[in-house]
Formats: sequence, C-alpha cells, structure tokens
Amino acid sequence: MICVERIVLREIRLPLKEPFRISSGVLSHRRIGLLELFDSSGASVWAECVADDLPNYSPETIDTCWIAIQQWVAPRVLGRRFDGARDAQAVLEQDFRGHNMAKAAVEMGLWGLEATIRALPLARLVGGVREEIDVGISLGIQQTPALLVQKAQEALADGYRKVKIKIGPGKDVEYLAAARSALGAEAPLMADANNAYSLDDADHLARFDEFKLMMIEQPLAWDDLVRHAELQRRLKTPLCLDESITSVDRARDMVALGAGQIVNIKPGRVGGFTQSIAIHDYCEATGVPVWCGGMFESGIGRAYNVALASMSNFRKPGDTSPSARYWEQDVVAPEWTMNGGGRMKVPLDQPGIGVAVDVERVEHLTVRSAVLSRT
Repeated sequence: MICVERIVLREIRLPLKEPFRISSGVLSHRRIGLLELFDSSGASVWAECVADDLPNYSPETIDTCWIAIQQWVAPRVLGRRFDGARDAQAVLEQDFRGHNMAKAAVEMGLWGLEATIRALPLARLVGGVREEIDVGISLGIQQTPALLVQKAQEALADGYRKVKIKIGPGKDVEYLAAARSALGAEAPLMADANNAYSLDDADHLARFDEFKLMMIEQPLAWDDLVRHAELQRRLKTPLCLDESITSVDRARDMVALGAGQIVNIKPGRVGGFTQSIAIHDYCEATGVPVWCGGMFESGIGRAYNVALASMSNFRKPGDTSPSARYWEQDVVAPEWTMNGGGRMKVPLDQPGIGVAVDVERVEHLTVRSAVLSRT
C-alpha cells in the first residue's frame, strides 16, 4: 500500500562538463526538476522530472511541469491510497490530457516508493532480468568531421557499445562517412536527426544506407508516423522512433504503418513506467527491439532508466552513460560507472532506486523549492 503524504519539489542547476550541440541548439547547463516523495509509512524516495527548459524536444518544459505537478498531478495522488504504483496511471489519465513528463515525474516516484516499501530493487519491481546493461554514448554535433572521428574513437576505446552521432542538414553525410571510414565496418554507429529533415530530403537520407548504420533516429517531424512510414519504405536502414511514440497505441500505429523498426523508450516522454512497460511488452511480442534514451538526467533519473533498461526486450544499448560523461560531480553516491566492456551494473543489492542522494549537494544546487501536501 502506498499513500504519499508530502512531495518536496525542487529545481537544481547542474552544469555540463562541456557544451552539447544538437540540431535545435546548444546545452551548457541543465535545469533539473527533482522530487522527494514521503509515504505515510515513513518511507521516502527521490525522483526526477526530465523536461528541458525550452519546448524544443516536447511541448513541456521544466516550468510547465512545475505548474502541472503543483496544480494537477500532485493533488491527484497526495493522500490517496494505491495498492501499487501501477494503479496510479488510471488516476493520472482520467480527464487529464498530455503533460506526460509532469505525470511521469510523480508516477515513477511512486514506483521508487513501492520498491522502497517492499524492500525490492526497482529493477526487480518493474520486471527486469539483467544484472548489467549495455551502455551507449551520444555525441553532439561536432565542428568538423575530424573532431567527430576523434570523439567516436575515444568512446569506442572506453568500451561504449553504441555511438550515437547527432546530425543535421549540412552536417551529416560528410560526418557519417568520416566516422565509418575511420572506425571500420563493424563499429556500432547510429545517427540521430532530432526532427531536422522533411520528406523532401528522402533521397538525401537514402544516402545514409551506404554507412550501414544500426538505425536513424527520428529524422522527420516529432509527432509524425505517416511520413516516417513512407521514408522507411525508401530506406534499407531501420528507422527508430523517439518523439513520435508517446503511448502503446502509438507503438501499435508505428507497426501497423511500417513507420519504424525500433523504438526508443524514454519513460518521461510516455508518462512513466506503467506506459513504458506496456510499450516494452507490445514491442517484444511483435519482434520490435527497444532501447532506453536519455534526457541528460542526473544520477537520480538515471537510476530509473537503468532499472527500466534491465527488462528483456531492451536489446540495443541505451543512452545511459556514466555520471562522469556529463557531470563534474553528480548528486548521487555511488556515481554511475561503466566497466571496460561497456556495461553498467544494475543495483540489485539494495531496495529502492539503488543509489543514495547527496542531499547536501542538492541543497547547494537548489534554486527554488515547494512543499506539496494533502492539506
């Protein structure tokens, strides 16, 4: 039984070790929403809201989520008794459209809280079967192809099992060609376009086939399925859908239309773990592999991603890089690390999310906070 009596909502500012460029802009620091949920039993857990500070990935931002959590999401769960975290989705969906990232921040916290109360590792609660997960790296758009090659070579030398190359018009074919030539035919490379192209670019995108990529992620509009289906018919390279998949029904539509062959599941994007598990199970039943994408989470959000990625159909390395990849110092202990074989250990030796939060550091980084309670 779960009954949340209080939620402390915080915003922290966590600087990146180096700027990260994608087709829609440059990120130099991360505004991160953190939540601490307190149960009537005395148990507590931390969770994270993954929304950006600008509406360039989804319509949600950290500021819209702050409002949504305060006014609509938290009031639906505070003081309400749930047999388990899975029961919260129906409550959060009834007469309440959108705001998936705001909902996910609280819903995933309930999963973390249930794992803590039941003295289970979060990975086991969600149905995870792996003791380690394969780790990939995401490389932002580089200034030159030579610099991209250098970064990719370093990543493979470190053991990463997938190299995701961010691309955009004018910084694609030459860059991918340089990486494939330098790294060899077997290097696990993929491209991520972040919606930077249209169907008018289909002939240009078809040139990517020569690079034998694992996949091309979300090249067309963020909410599109139909045009992706047409593009997929013209490509040999599998398309992976990210932003377009916001529910299990959208995954069904993708399969029915032939709009993609792989799904990137970001639990924040789809509204939390309950929907993520449903998408995972549907894709597994239909032979569609999935992987877990990242949103520049702190170590708290990463804990939830690692737990989810331990499920059986996460057959592609995710964007679950170690803490040191992005942050000089994370907000958890131990920080997330990767072994030389490109794998990250799933914390199965302790209940809950598997890491302790450095509360003193969080307090130091906090720029605003709010206490939400049932009264």
